[in-house]
Amino acid sequence: MQFSVTPESITEIPADCLVVPVWKDGGLGEEASALDAADSGALGRIAASGDYLWDIGDAHLLHGPEGCAAGRILLAGAGAPEDFGAMEAAKYLAGNARFVLARNMPQVHFALADLEANRPDAQWLAARLAQEAEVAAYRYTTTKASTKREAVLESVTTPALADELEQALRKGQAIGRGMNRARELGNLPGNICTPEYLASHARELADGSGKLSVDVLDEAQMRELGMGSLLSVAAGSVEEARLIVLHYRGAREARGKGAGDDGKPVVLVGKGITFDTGGISLKPGLAMDEMKFDMCGAASVLGTVAAVAELQLPINLIGMVAAAENMPGGKATKPGDIVTSMSGKTIEILNTDAEGRLVLCDALTYAERFEPACVIDIATLTGAAVAAFGNHANVMLGNDQALMDRLLQCGLDSLDRAWQLPLWDEYQKQLDSNFADMANIGGKLAGTITAACFLSRYTENFSWAHLDIAGSAWHSEGAKKGATGRPVPLLMEFLLNLPEKD
Repeated sequence: MQFSVTPESITEIPADCLVVPVWKDGGLGEEASALDAADSGALGRIAASGDYLWDIGDAHLLHGPEGCAAGRILLAGAGAPEDFGAMEAAKYLAGNARFVLARNMPQVHFALADLEANRPDAQWLAARLAQEAEVAAYRYTTTKASTKREAVLESVTTPALADELEQALRKGQAIGRGMNRARELGNLPGNICTPEYLASHARELADGSGKLSVDVLDEAQMRELGMGSLLSVAAGSVEEARLIVLHYRGAREARGKGAGDDGKPVVLVGKGITFDTGGISLKPGLAMDEMKFDMCGAASVLGTVAAVAELQLPINLIGMVAAAENMPGGKATKPGDIVTSMSGKTIEILNTDAEGRLVLCDALTYAERFEPACVIDIATLTGAAVAAFGNHANVMLGNDQALMDRLLQCGLDSLDRAWQLPLWDEYQKQLDSNFADMANIGGKLAGTITAACFLSRYTENFSWAHLDIAGSAWHSEGAKKGATGRPVPLLMEFLLNLPEKD
């Protein structure tokens, strides 16, 4: 998909469709008014007809308008001007991108000038348009034999409203592509998307960028490092575990945006359970197919690294994926087994379905060797997060309030919101074990918090935030069923706005 800025008058743009907003009172902005004048007042008559409330989602497609070079004009409801903020703008752009895609109009112009008069600025609107258009265009076809031709959106233009709009479009497109990469990986079935498949994907990603390199640790190497916790999860599977480490080196040597005086990287760690049966603590069969999505944390890391590389951000970044398949079997870890993590701490496995924290703890210990500026782990970790927050919020805990405050703000700015839960010492005692340094579960209460308490014991030497995305990473039902690509927008907002170092 091509995104560009055009200086042409809206009446002269030879697009398949011009998308122009109509406000709730039937009011037309400057660009829509220019089209209305060229078409003998047709737009104004439709807007004032009373046929529509002109809420976001209302739309009227006008064919063969007079006085302009475009083939169609889409009058798109935008709601009340005073209520049109960032959330409404994103809904407007996403809905109308889907509208034009469904009608196979490959060349589309979005009249952003009439929106820019309100709260979202031109750069934000341009970036969000590109992001939403890319996301709307995604279709999962990898394992389908159908040859049905899908509608395409080939080019999207915007008016030349401000400086750096081309850069904003590129940014939004990279974020949208990163989300789609994460969605594709999440949507793949577990018999295709195995730990080795994720490793191969990371290698291909690194091959396409001069600033990316990758290391993949196999089970023998992890065993030598003492990663008994991570390996215990894969013990029942014929698919071997992998620890995937992508290095992106974009900061200037010694100094740069997002790098400390010695170029310290941000480290993202993704849970990559490519299928989760629960192991010996077997899950119920209903909806178990959705456990292919248990690697969406890993997918979001790969999507974010790809977007960073596409934009060539001047930062140092490490993307880690702890990949394993959790299966029952003759060699599978059993409830009551005790394993030793890379840190040397012992863990009593009371529930083999609490496996995400077991792969993450060794990955977090491994991350310490990079002397990180900060570490953010992303994981579909607990059903308790879904019970408390549904599908809307990324749940966040950590040991550095300044880091979490930045992430909370980035969530608001990207509309990929997070909510913080407490990580108080009082919760730690729920992990007490009579037979090991800790248990891997903390009982029935506060499951999301006690899971983070477990991880916190491996993050004492660096700044750390944990994102539990069990609710936000995928939709479960109907036509929307599939991975969402979250929290790639939140992570990218954070990385795009790292503070400059002197």
